[in-house]
Amino acid sequence: MSIILEATPDMRAIQGIASRSQRVAMSAAPLETPDYARLAALRYTLRRFLHFSESAAEAAGTTAQHYQALLVLRAGAGAGAERLAINDLARQLLIKHNSAVGLVDRLMGQGLVVRRRSAEDRREVHLRLTAKGRRLLERVAGVHRRELERIGPDLRRLLRSVPHATRARRGYG
Repeated sequence: MSIILEATPDMRAIQGIASRSQRVAMSAAPLETPDYARLAALRYTLRRFLHFSESAAEAAGTTAQHYQALLVLRAGAGAGAERLAINDLARQLLIKHNSAVGLVDRLMGQGLVVRRRSAEDRREVHLRLTAKGRRLLERVAGVHRRELERIGPDLRRLLRSVPHATRARRGYG
């Protein structure tokens, strides 16, 4: 028995990235030991930040996913959007719509967000942060900003070093 899954937009985007990566890998100079070391250092730094993020969210009494959702909602509101739809949240978090609905249910249960039906389209539900959600987000985002300020110089150095080494070997650097 075979199961055929329909490719979602996210799956197609990942496949597109993979195929572009394969084309670049075939045309790029072969990686050498220092390249692997730089890539490993970059991934390690990113993983350390993600671990920090999870710990900071937990210390504030929430989860990393809840923090990310609050961040997306606040960023959407700051970009001129009065409110964000659940589909938009799902897309930003790279999760399915039904998972986003469950996430929003949990955020509502904690008093961090509210849902409102759209006046224009009653089928659409918009999300907004509550005052409690804004306070929590401000506290956790402040901790994240301080950590990014701390690791920023190393992260910038690593990001600059990865493509530079490949360009230099090809004669572009």
